Amino acid sequence: MDSARPTAPLPLRERKKLRTRQALVDTALELFTERGFDGVTLDELCDTVEVSKRTFFRTFTSKEDVACAPLHDLWTAFLEELERVRPQGGPLHELLRDVLLTTLDRMPDEQWARRVLLSRRLAARNPSMDAHGLAFCDRTGRAAVAVVVRRFDLGGVPDDPDHVRVRLAVDLLVAAWHRGLDAWTGGAPAPERAGLAAAFRRASAAVPESLALTARPGPDRNDTEAGSGR
Repeated sequence: MDSARPTAPLPLRERKKLRTRQALVDTALELFTERGFDGVTLDELCDTVEVSKRTFFRTFTSKEDVACAPLHDLWTAFLEELERVRPQGGPLHELLRDVLLTTLDRMPDEQWARRVLLSRRLAARNPSMDAHGLAFCDRTGRAAVAVVVRRFDLGGVPDDPDHVRVRLAVDLLVAAWHRGLDAWTGGAPAPERAGLAAAFRRASAAVPESLALTARPGPDRNDTEAGSGR
């Protein structure tokens, strides 16, 4: 998979924007973790970072948006990587997996993993964050399907105006990502990017096995308990 791309230094103005954006994300996650998501107003967040609400809304749409930013950044970068990758003829699900792993490896620093962990723990306690993340995930999935259909030759797949097969491949990728993310969030001794990648690899490897599972009649729990006299 060839995904090499040239890099160039950003202009000073863009670097300042990125620093302000990162300060908003870091401060929001720290304040929300310390005082609760609903315990911090947008005015308080902007005052702490010393920016105006107008500056905030140039980058984010809401408190939910800034709190979910670490994973949003990953999936935005995933779409960019998907636009560049040159497939070598293998299965689509493997291509998508490798693109996501490449993207994960290119997240800017190890502090990103800590931000993800804080964000996920906040989302687990705040339905509005969880709903915001699900909506973003759906939009990203649709965008990924559009990129795949536009850029890749899928080997003569029969006419499928709704792109069901591609959508399922993307959905399976997202499902594996969430299973790996949940395992990492709940069991990681430290927020390390390598551990998150390993958890995602394990979940991805389980996808073909899950599709091949055979369901047979098993012991009925009620019958078992009745036979034991309980």
